[in-house]
Amino acid sequence: MVKALITDPVDEYIINELSKHGVTVDYRPGINRDDLLKVVGDYEILVVRSRTKVTKEVIDAAGRLRVIARAGVGLDNIDVDYARLRGIEVINAPEGSTQSVAELTIGLMIAAARLVALQDRLVKGGEWPKGKYVGSELFGKVLGIIGFGRIGQRVAELARAIGMNIQAYDIVDMRDKALKLGVDFVDFETLIRSSDFITIHVSLTPSAKYMIGEREFQMMKDGVIIINTSRGEVIDTRALLKALNDGKVAAAALDVLEHEPPREPWEIELVKHPRVIITPHIGAETREAQRRIAEILVNKIVNYLMSNNIK
Repeated sequence: MVKALITDPVDEYIINELSKHGVTVDYRPGINRDDLLKVVGDYEILVVRSRTKVTKEVIDAAGRLRVIARAGVGLDNIDVDYARLRGIEVINAPEGSTQSVAELTIGLMIAAARLVALQDRLVKGGEWPKGKYVGSELFGKVLGIIGFGRIGQRVAELARAIGMNIQAYDIVDMRDKALKLGVDFVDFETLIRSSDFITIHVSLTPSAKYMIGEREFQMMKDGVIIINTSRGEVIDTRALLKALNDGKVAAAALDVLEHEPPREPWEIELVKHPRVIITPHIGAETREAQRRIAEILVNKIVNYLMSNNIK
């Protein structure tokens, strides 16, 4: 009988539907690395989210493993090349959280532009800072979208409804798609230099690490607002902190950090900065997104089992 191990919190649909298809499911969200290495060899299916790191060591310990399923978008927590070298199928659900991440991006953009979190804290602390902080509108501003895949395109659609002027950059030529959405497709430096708001939607690859650093911040407009709901490592945290303290960056809203939770001194300082909004990697944390991801993942797992006659 096929057995599946789920090591992170997921929608119960995954557990119920896999069970209906004859899979024995062990649900152990939060399992630590040592325990994972001890038990993973008993399973054909491993279901994870971003917390669990599926390294070469884990894969070597998983002698029966046939499928690694990531309940989400990115695969940077999985050694995909090594898994496939070992004949293990790696699947994910990149389309499941598009709307949720795009909505969070727009919400963070508005919150950063109006310093909502700071003013909320001040009021709750007994102050009434009316007139102390003047925000800015999104209407008529230039939004630069770095990464023009599913999420970047959906952000463009939502931002267009607000009345923003949108430009996008991607390492893939997306001119035709940008044209259909009324978006200017530009090179990276043009976007960095001319945007009032910059939002990042890229996968974490070696070339994407620290793609926004001190050089890029120096090129930006004074008072730019930065949004990141992709991966924390794409921004040099220390450079962002310096840009905030120098006034180059007016505000930042981050759903991701290089280390989650933050542990380095500069990360702690960034989290506590009055013009920074931090959320704990909740881009896909909606009931709707989790259900869509669950449905997509179950379909892919079941199809793989059936097509390979795994019982």
